Amino acid sequence: MPHLVRCALSHYQFETIHPFLDGNGRIGRLLIPLYLVSHGLLSKPSLYLSAHLEKHRGVYYDALTRVRESHDMGHWVRFFLQAMIETAENGKQTFQRILALRQEVDSQIVTLGRREGNAHTLVRHLYQEPVVNVNQVADLLDIKYYAANQLVGALVDIDLLQEETGWQRNRLFVFRRYLNVFRDESDT
Repeated sequence: MPHLVRCALSHYQFETIHPFLDGNGRIGRLLIPLYLVSHGLLSKPSLYLSAHLEKHRGVYYDALTRVRESHDMGHWVRFFLQAMIETAENGKQTFQRILALRQEVDSQIVTLGRREGNAHTLVRHLYQEPVVNVNQVADLLDIKYYAANQLVGALVDIDLLQEETGWQRNRLFVFRRYLNVFRDESDT
């Protein structure tokens, strides 16, 4: 039996058994990418089916109920496979948007002159943690606070970072364009 069909059946069975008092839905959705990783179909658990299932919650529950009431497993498997296709396509589009953003950001960083090297290091960090303060930047780059503040200011000037707090101290800077890539995905 194909792995995606096994995954669909396993998810249905888990949701039907409902073994825990709380968290069955989250755990059931988490088991999907973990199954795919454990069978070598994904290298990392990067397929986020939860967003699709939450967006189509009514249809999702109806498909599960239809199996329980009329034993129409085919309907459930078709629904599940379509959800996988749409989720994979959204993931692919998100990855393409991230690559395009990276090229755009790299071309902006080149304009920073002697700060370019530190800016590249900081931006690589921002893809993992898109919110920073100046002290974190100083620690990350092993530079003085003043130099870190100047670098952050330069990134604000080229609209790479945005200050979010409005405070004079303990300011937080956000890599908003990167976060917006994921917001765009959830809107589709």
